[in-house]
Amino acid sequence: MWVEWPAACPANHTTRRLASARRIHKLGDFVRSHRALYSLQKIIYSGVWEPLTNMLSRLFSRKGRSEVSLTGAAVPEGARIYAIGDIHGRADLLHRLHALIDADFTEHTNRIVRVVYLGDYVDRGPNSAHVLEQLAAGASDFVEVTLLRGNHEEMLLRFLKDPAVGPAWRQLGGLETLHSYGIDVSKVLSNEGYGGLSSRLNEEIPPHHRALLDKLENSATIGDYFFCHAGVRPGIALEQQQPEDLIWIRAPFLHAKEDFGKIVVHGHSPTHRPDFRNNRINIDTGAYATGKLTCLVLDGSTRRILST
Repeated sequence: MWVEWPAACPANHTTRRLASARRIHKLGDFVRSHRALYSLQKIIYSGVWEPLTNMLSRLFSRKGRSEVSLTGAAVPEGARIYAIGDIHGRADLLHRLHALIDADFTEHTNRIVRVVYLGDYVDRGPNSAHVLEQLAAGASDFVEVTLLRGNHEEMLLRFLKDPAVGPAWRQLGGLETLHSYGIDVSKVLSNEGYGGLSSRLNEEIPPHHRALLDKLENSATIGDYFFCHAGVRPGIALEQQQPEDLIWIRAPFLHAKEDFGKIVVHGHSPTHRPDFRNNRINIDTGAYATGKLTCLVLDGSTRRILST
């Protein structure tokens, strides 16, 4: 079903596995906090911690499929929706998740298949350029693909036009994206500043990557579900939501108990496992740090999870 792209190049294997179960358990306790997912970013992708990445994947979840659950919400009859959470430069996990979707799809070939990517394809992880290449390659003609915009894609596009956003983008993991395009970040930053980095990125990013980023959508509605990257502003009708809220909002949305009119499927706010609420479903499981990239499968009134 998918146009193949080589999996991301593995990191250095110079670091040995942690020696004792006690150390593993202590680290497991640490990384299970929200803040830890982000504080571990530079450790995990410094180029020498692939064993740690693999260990985190084992700590956080079971792989493969979850049990089927029934719900009152539904997608159109005969359709199957695969919604994929925040990827953040993990081309290796996306490659594996595509394989899981392929296997799942071949069991039910009499379905109209639509894959919805919820945004945040770049930054933090090591291979943003490879992720965009996989997405640009697309799927087979009988699979409909919807690519939504995340706040990290928004920051990348801003940086291409305005180097002044460089420091803010850097705090979000933007330097990892620059590295993935082969840019010597330290050298260029020292000699030419963020202006030089912006110029180099404009030179290195392929036209089809730029075209993909420019065409990303803010939201999608399928049956009883509304898909966006971050969430929606409570009290505002879904068709009147502002793009900034759809890609940036957190607390007002996450704390809301109200019925939004449809079930909102989103990412943006990392959680240890898929979070099913009455009014929303969060499938951002911190893939760049945990090794767990999550896909929500909607078929009729059933829901289930595929995960790396």
